Amino acid sequence: MTKFAVVGATGRTGARLTRKLLSEGHQVRALSRGGAALDELAEIGAEPFLGSFDTGTGELDKFFDDVDAAFLMVKSDWNNPTGHYPVVSQRFVDALSQSPVKLAVSLSAFGAEVNGKTGHSECFYILEQKLNELNNIDLVHVRAAWFMENTAAWTQSVAKYGRMAWFYKPDLKMPWVATNDIADLAAVELTQPTGEHRVIREAGSEDLTMDELAAMIGREIGRPVEYRCIDRSRKDIETEFLKRFGTAERWLDDNQSADAFNNGVVHFHSDGPPVRPLLPTKMEDFIRDVWKPRYQELVASGREEADSFYTWGARD
Repeated sequence: MTKFAVVGATGRTGARLTRKLLSEGHQVRALSRGGAALDELAEIGAEPFLGSFDTGTGELDKFFDDVDAAFLMVKSDWNNPTGHYPVVSQRFVDALSQSPVKLAVSLSAFGAEVNGKTGHSECFYILEQKLNELNNIDLVHVRAAWFMENTAAWTQSVAKYGRMAWFYKPDLKMPWVATNDIADLAAVELTQPTGEHRVIREAGSEDLTMDELAAMIGREIGRPVEYRCIDRSRKDIETEFLKRFGTAERWLDDNQSADAFNNGVVHFHSDGPPVRPLLPTKMEDFIRDVWKPRYQELVASGREEADSFYTWGARD
């Protein structure tokens, strides 16, 4: 029986991964800050471990004791995006270097191969480079696409204005992935290791432009949906963002990310075919099964959710 350690075990990806590993008969040590979600995992056989690599709390030097392989992920700190990742990455290295772990699967992202001011991709470049210092551990870097779950940001704007707003070119092909598929891929990488020392896995299901995504949502809900590319060079938009929606650090991170992708500094796919096949969940299925019911519930209730930058940016 193999024993695994899962960081972020109560999150969307970590919880599914933990449950999948347990269902296959493995032992799982589940890291979380505590709460009902961790209690539920403990009830089905996980070994709960209180702590957080993001905050540095708990006896992290003991988390990987007696563990064969581990799943790693970092929760973004939007008050200090690029400063947070080096700190957490070093905590991983410190704890893993004294452990018996021989394989680690790390949740990374597209663009992690680029060294530069690429916004959020820079965070994952930092993470991968730091983890690669672990010479005695085989590493799989799972470079995830945009999460399909993040389309929830446009539920209210579509309901209110029939519009989605973001800061990427409308015709830019971008990859998308469901977090359940990431968890399932991570489970395969952990339980069926290839024995390679450094592996890159691209985790995506299909590429869509924002115009294509808007049209897809419109077909599903039976009303036109358009996409608006937010002009983030406008001072009035920056002022409103900083006043109501986020920090200067988040604004900079978002702008650098948009510039890197829109200008082709970051490419969504590496050269050559992916080693693993494309992941199974298609955006059309996700919109129908996950996004649409939430949208219908919001419309039926007549309520308005708290205003967000994405809804404000989509206003008439």
